[in-house]
Amino acid sequence: MEDKSIHISRKEDSTKELNDRALYGVTVLEYCSMVSGPYCTKIMADLGAGVIKIEPPVDGDPARKIPPFPGDNPHPEKSGLFFYLNTNKQGITLDPETPEGKRIFLELVKTADILVEDNPPGHMDQMGLGYKDLRAINKGLIVMSITPFGLTGPYRNYKGRALNISHVSGQAYLLPLISPHSDRPPVKAGANTSDYDPGLVAVVAVLAALYRKGISGRGQHIDMSKQQALISMQRVESVTYANDRVVMTRTGNRTRMPGGILPCKDGYIVLITPEDHQWNAFLTLMGNPEWSREPWCRDMVSRSQNVDAINKLLTEWTTRHTIEEIFRKGQALSCPVSPTRSAEDLVNSEQLKTRGFFADVNHPILGPLKMPTSASRFSESPWRFERPAPLLGESNEEVYCKRLGYGKEELEILKSKGVI
Repeated sequence: MEDKSIHISRKEDSTKELNDRALYGVTVLEYCSMVSGPYCTKIMADLGAGVIKIEPPVDGDPARKIPPFPGDNPHPEKSGLFFYLNTNKQGITLDPETPEGKRIFLELVKTADILVEDNPPGHMDQMGLGYKDLRAINKGLIVMSITPFGLTGPYRNYKGRALNISHVSGQAYLLPLISPHSDRPPVKAGANTSDYDPGLVAVVAVLAALYRKGISGRGQHIDMSKQQALISMQRVESVTYANDRVVMTRTGNRTRMPGGILPCKDGYIVLITPEDHQWNAFLTLMGNPEWSREPWCRDMVSRSQNVDAINKLLTEWTTRHTIEEIFRKGQALSCPVSPTRSAEDLVNSEQLKTRGFFADVNHPILGPLKMPTSASRFSESPWRFERPAPLLGESNEEVYCKRLGYGKEELEILKSKGVI
C-alpha cells in the first residue's frame, strides 16, 4: 500500500492534544482564491488537517480586498470574508509561474495528501503542474480542481462569478420557492451562497477520495463544476421539466401554498403549510375564521389557486400579533412557523450560546472577534480554534525553513526576485 502515513501518524503520536482531530496528519495545499476553494479547505482545517494556503506575492488572495471591513476602512489584513474563510490555516506567498516557484511548489506537493486548486482549465498543465505532472512525484495525491463549468465541455473556458453561476445553474430561477415578489426578475441567492455551496460539495468529494486512498493508497483527480454543484443542491426541482414538463419557478408552481414571509407587529415570520394538518393547525391558532370554510380554501388545490387572496387575509391577522405570540403558540400546535432572524438575533440566541456556536478569537491586527465554529459536535475529535487567518506570507519561515529546509538568507533572495 502507498501513502499510509495519515493513518499511522494518528496512532503513533502520543500527544492527545495534537492528534485528537478528525483529520490530524492530513496535509492539504490550497492554491485558490476568494470563496469556493478556501471554504472547502477551511472545513478540512477546522477538522484538524494541516492546510497551507498559497497566495500570490504582494497582493495575496483577492478576498483580502472584499468587505466587510471594521469601520468600512479597507485593509488587506482586515477583511471579514478572508478572516472567516482562512482560520486554522498556514499562509505562504509563492508564484509557481516562476522557475524557482514551480520547483518549490513541487517540493510541497511531494509530501501533501490533497491539493485544492481553482485555476482556469489548462492553466496548471501549462505551468507543468497538471495532475499527470504531480502524480509522477506523488501517486497518493488527491487533486480537486474547481472551475465554473468543469474541465470538459463547450463551456469549459467560460469565466463565471457567483452571479453567473447562480443563473446558469437555475438556482436564481428557483429560489426562494415561496417568494413575496414572484413578479420580480430572478436574482441570485444572498451573499456568497453560490460560492459556498460548491465549496461544500467539493469537500465531500475530497473526503470520499481520501477514504478511498486509505484503502488503496492511490490518489486521483477530481474535476468539479460549480454549475453542476449548484444544480445538485436542487435536484428535485431541476428535473421536474425532464420528467413532467413542468418548469419550476420562484412561485413554486404546483407546490405553491399560502404563507411564506408574512409581516407581524414587530418583524416577520415564515409560515410553511404544505400539508393539510399544518394548515389546519395555523387556522386553529387564528381562531378558525369563517373564510377558512369557503370552497376556495377547503383543500390544497383550492388554496394553491387562491394564494394571493388568502395571504392578504393571513397578513391582516399576523400584523395584529407579535413574532413571539405567533411563534410560540404556532409551535405548540405543531405548525411550521418561525421568526426571521437577523445577525444580531443569532449572536444573542440562547440556543446558540448554549451550544457555544460563536467563539471568541484573537487576530493580531483585527483584535478580539467572535466567529462561527462548527455546526457539528464531535465527541472524540472536537472543533478547536488554533490560529486566526494568516497575515500575508505569515508562515513563509515556518513552511520554507522548518518544513523544506531553506535558510533565511535564501528566503530574502526569493523575496527580492518576486518568487515569494
